[in-house]
Amino acid sequence: MEITFEKMHGNGNDFILIDEYGKTIIPDEMKSRFALLYCDRRFGIGGDGVLYLSRSGSADLRMRVFQPDESEAPMCGNGIRCFVKHAFDAGYVEKTCTIETLAGIIHVEMEYVDDTFLATIQMPEPRFNRTDIPASGEGEYRETIQGYQVYAVNTGVPHAVIFVEDLESFPLAEVGPAIRRHASFPEGANVNIVKREGEDHISIRTFERGVEDETYSCGTGATASAAVSQHLGYTGTKVSVDTKGGPLVITLGEKTLLEGPAETVFKGSITF
Repeated sequence: MEITFEKMHGNGNDFILIDEYGKTIIPDEMKSRFALLYCDRRFGIGGDGVLYLSRSGSADLRMRVFQPDESEAPMCGNGIRCFVKHAFDAGYVEKTCTIETLAGIIHVEMEYVDDTFLATIQMPEPRFNRTDIPASGEGEYRETIQGYQVYAVNTGVPHAVIFVEDLESFPLAEVGPAIRRHASFPEGANVNIVKREGEDHISIRTFERGVEDETYSCGTGATASAAVSQHLGYTGTKVSVDTKGGPLVITLGEKTLLEGPAETVFKGSITF
């Protein structure tokens, strides 16, 4: 079976997009396996996940996200921007739309500014209670793990946040997996290290659950890092977040907004 796909990225967080708007291309029971095979950067297409676009009974479109470890993620901030770019370019939606995800209905506004596609996503409200993250215990999450002060929040998926002085030398490849699989997180957690750069400005690196590696950017991670930073009084309601793949803007108020670009890298076809 020949399958067409689109390779896309949001700040270097890259995805394979399969358009199932007209019909199912990859059977549901094979979607996880497809992600395992084709996210491989040597023997597949390469990507941090696979996005499936289809019709929805409760929103304009439905997005499913499968990761290289065969798990299905509730949602993905950078992935949604790629998803709506494809939908916009294909004519499925116009300047606003709603997306059905496992984390709920996501509202998106989008436009081209010159040749750059930009999307503003209304993210799930940050949840700090351990029950909502989820994490063991009661109240807000503040724990010392391997000598580091760890905070946690759910911004659609669970995130751990650590503030550091030196972002580049931090041993994320060692510390990330230990915190990601810590016993206090029953479903695991993404791990973000955060450096305060100035007023309303932070930079981050993220070890992603499901990818099991550091990624160039993470939309829910940028949102989580900004939310914890604001919660601690370090930043205000609008935060510039630098990721390895480029900047994002997070707004925290009555609505939690994530703004950033998305790009199409190439289109192709494979035999599956």
